[in-house]
This record gives sequence, structure tokens and C-alpha cells, in this order.
Amino acid sequence: MNTQQNLNIEFSQYLDINGTLLKPLPATLDNEELLIALYRLLVLTRLFDETAVNLQRTGIIGTYAQSKGQEAIGTAIGRAMLADDVFIPYYRDIATQIQRGVSFEEILQYWGGDERGSNFADQPNDFSLCVPIATQLCHAIGVAFALKFQSKRNVAVVTCGDGATSKGDFYESLNMAAAMHLPALFIINNNQWAISVPLHQQTASKTIAHKAIGAGIPAIQVDGNDVLAMLINISKALEQIRQSGKPFLIEAITYRICDHTTADDASRYMDADVLQEAIKKEPLIRHKRFLSTQHFWTEEKDKALYHDCQQQIDEAVDRYQNFPPQAAGDFFDYMYEQLPADLLEQKQGFIQGLKHHE
Repeated sequence: MNTQQNLNIEFSQYLDINGTLLKPLPATLDNEELLIALYRLLVLTRLFDETAVNLQRTGIIGTYAQSKGQEAIGTAIGRAMLADDVFIPYYRDIATQIQRGVSFEEILQYWGGDERGSNFADQPNDFSLCVPIATQLCHAIGVAFALKFQSKRNVAVVTCGDGATSKGDFYESLNMAAAMHLPALFIINNNQWAISVPLHQQTASKTIAHKAIGAGIPAIQVDGNDVLAMLINISKALEQIRQSGKPFLIEAITYRICDHTTADDASRYMDADVLQEAIKKEPLIRHKRFLSTQHFWTEEKDKALYHDCQQQIDEAVDRYQNFPPQAAGDFFDYMYEQLPADLLEQKQGFIQGLKHHE
């Protein structure tokens, strides 16, 4: 009996590092309005990142995790998903969230330690950001099972970093998704670093995508700095999952050209020359070059877009800073539908303690 599997992993890329189109785009993407919209999302995410870091440095929000150099992944996910799919993010997914109804103010509330930032006003189905590593993958399995049980053609889309693929939660989630034929799309942001641990020290696997093969899940590698390749392949994967009801995995190859979080100093462990080479491949500049070669993008249009995006973010910051403070002990109330007696006692003690210190 022949039990061999095809262990080759396809790699997909449409734009090279200079923004040159390597092969024809599908007709659905050969659209000036769409191409500019993708660029706008890349710019919005980058400018919000920079603003959030400044807010953290001045004590207005807490520790913040940037997505600099990795914006193409979230941009493509948000564009490809249907409204009633379910998104289960990790902590570098702002580009997706803002396309799915989460406001910049709510994102700032989250990183500012305000529980109301996880209670989205206009997005009732998606999960909030997940900081614990890989636990969101287990949540996605529950969501995917619920979608299948309800006979819906929707997909649970879950993201994580390369470090999360070294956790048991990752392997258990892949195994269950495959064994139970669940409609889940796993998207891995392989930015080469699990905080300060490089990929080659995390795993001996040839690629992260190969880990899916062991679970019986088809997988592909995509240039994660190429927003067009990401959008095309995520869209294909989602359609395949809707048709088959079975999971799929995408490994997006990027590089984290920023600190892990604002509590980190990547210069202590990153090779400066490697970092400079990675910066040349980042998605925002690459897509701008592509737009310029299409002869419908100019520096004047670029400056106007940047100005408009920054104004949108500044207005959101103003709204965030003018929110009334959350109620004392508010964070207790979001753990359970009805607060257990022991936590109710803790909440009362916490509030009394605040009054004492006042």
C-alpha cells in the first residue's frame, strides 16, 4: 500500500520587492479603485501603529504590539472575508479589525486597559484581540464546530505568529480541525521571531506549512509582504473551505521590522544588516511602487492620502481621550454573565481599597 503524501509546499507571489507584477492579476483584482483601497488600508494601519507607539511613549495607552511590515496580511484578510464569517485574531490584526467594524477608538481602549475596548459596538461576532500565545486557535475550533453544526457556509478565520506554532494548542487545533472536517482557515504570520527567538531555534520543520501536512490539512506559503498575493490566496482558501467544509492553512512569510512590543528592544537580538534587507521588502512601499508603475498614482495623490488617513486617526485619538473613564472594578464584570460570589467579594474589596487610597 502506497501511503506517501506530496510534501511539496507551493509558494505564491505576485509582486516582487520592486513592485513589479510577476504574472497577470485575476480580473477581480485588476481594478484601480480596489488597488488604491488596499494601499489606503496599508497606510492607515502603518500610521495608526506610529500614533499608538507615540501614545504609549507618553503614557496615554499601555504596552502596544505593532504590525509594522506585516500590514498586508490583515489588509488581505479583512478584504477577503464575508461579513458573517468569524474572525479570531491575535495581537497584530488591526488592519483586519478596522475593515470589520472595529473602531480605532475601541482598539485604543483595549491597549489602554479599558475593558470596553473588547465590547465592539458594530462587530458582534468577531473575537477581541488575544495576547496569550496560541489559545485563540482552540477558540477558533469551537467557532468552526458551531458553524458546521448550524450548517452555515461561513468560515472561522484565525491568525497567529510563528511562535504560536510551537505550542500544543496549535497542534491540537490542527488535529481536531482536520479530524472533524471543520471550516477553519489558519493564517500564520511567520515574521521570523517569537519575541527574541529566531525561527530556526523554534522548530526543525522545513516550513511551518509542513506542519499542516502532518495533520492532514492542505497548506501553502505566500509572500506576506505582497498584499495582492495574500488577497488572492486567502480568497481561494475561503472558497475552497466553503465548498469542502475542510480546513486550510496559509503561512505568510514576513519579517518583523519593529520591536515585538513597546516593552521590547529588538536591537538587542536582531542583526542590523538582515533587518535593513527586510525593510526593503516591506509591503507598503512595494505596493506604492506597483501603483506608480500603473500610471494612475502620483506623489500628489500619495500626500493627500497620507494627510487624510492621519486626520482620520487623529480624530479617533481625540474621541478616545474624551471618553469618560470606565467604572471602578469594571474589569470584573466581563469575565462571566453572572459574577460568582467569590469574584463579587473580590470586586467589592477592590472598590473599597480604591476609596481608601483616595
